[in-house]
Amino acid sequence: MTGRGIDQILPHPVDPRLHETGMPSARCYVERAARQHGALEAPVDFDSPWGALPEAIAAFAPALRLANFETVISTSDDAWPGKRYHFRMHPDNAPCLRAMRFDCLSLANNHVLDWGPAGLEHTVRSLHGMGIRTAGAGADEAEAAQPAVLALPGGGRVLVFAVATPCSHVAAAWAAGPGRPGVNLLGDFSDRSLARVAAAIAAFRLPGDLVVLSVHWGGNWGFDIPPRQREFAHRLVDSAGVDIVHGHSPHHVQGIEVHRGKLIIYGCGDLLNDYERIAGQAEFLHDQSAVFLPVIARDSGRLVALAMLPTRIRRMRVDPAGAAASARLEELLDRECRKLGTRVVPGPAGCLALKW
Repeated sequence: MTGRGIDQILPHPVDPRLHETGMPSARCYVERAARQHGALEAPVDFDSPWGALPEAIAAFAPALRLANFETVISTSDDAWPGKRYHFRMHPDNAPCLRAMRFDCLSLANNHVLDWGPAGLEHTVRSLHGMGIRTAGAGADEAEAAQPAVLALPGGGRVLVFAVATPCSHVAAAWAAGPGRPGVNLLGDFSDRSLARVAAAIAAFRLPGDLVVLSVHWGGNWGFDIPPRQREFAHRLVDSAGVDIVHGHSPHHVQGIEVHRGKLIIYGCGDLLNDYERIAGQAEFLHDQSAVFLPVIARDSGRLVALAMLPTRIRRMRVDPAGAAASARLEELLDRECRKLGTRVVPGPAGCLALKW
């Protein structure tokens, strides 16, 4: 989330006016961050929101970098009516994304249409102009359903499909249709939805391809994984041919499962946002998350290892977490992962490691 307060401290902030009760301006989020953690000097450079994270990630030499992006890149003033929260950043601030060298961003979420179809169009154009592929939203149903096709170093491909579900607060009116911009929306966790995902994968998959499904599901808060959601995740692996389920929507990490050798991240948390502490939600460690670094067997799509680099947000900036914060995240993740048959333990180079 590089919009709202974070956009305001970058060199080219958009009009800060919001439609939130009690928060009429995006500047209010900057002021709240200053009250929590000290004054912020602005403008900051484009690399600043990512702190020391790009260097820390580069040490692992990842083949590809994928994230869920919940910000509109636009100056559109066409705020979606009746919606409380609207995220956007100025197109001239979009270069801040280059520091993280993203290969692909999922747009299947509940903020990509915050500023109407024009905002979505501007976002896709800006990202593609920087060489960042997208999945999960587009100008019509076909474009929203199409995967990002990413070439692996040394040969082979990764197909990234992205979907959203109504339980993550994506309105039915946001569903892409014939000639209608929108999100690749799954109505539920039914057999019909599973068949739709399976058919989309089968239409693009070639022998040797690895398949990632980036899915926006679940509410903002809560550790429990509903049985229906967990069953659907298993069936994505068993019947649809998904190799990695990349789940997001909750503002905090959730448990991680390995099903038949395939990685299921139910909730990866927020890597970057402008929240700076939300009253009454401290138990969720919502200012902490991780960079997930899976090692996948190319021939089978099976998980070989998973390292997690703990992160923490302070003053509109994400950095590798210190020892104390990492220990708290380890305790939380291990507690939730045990429910799913996995464990989280200390790993090398300041990381956590998944055991299964």
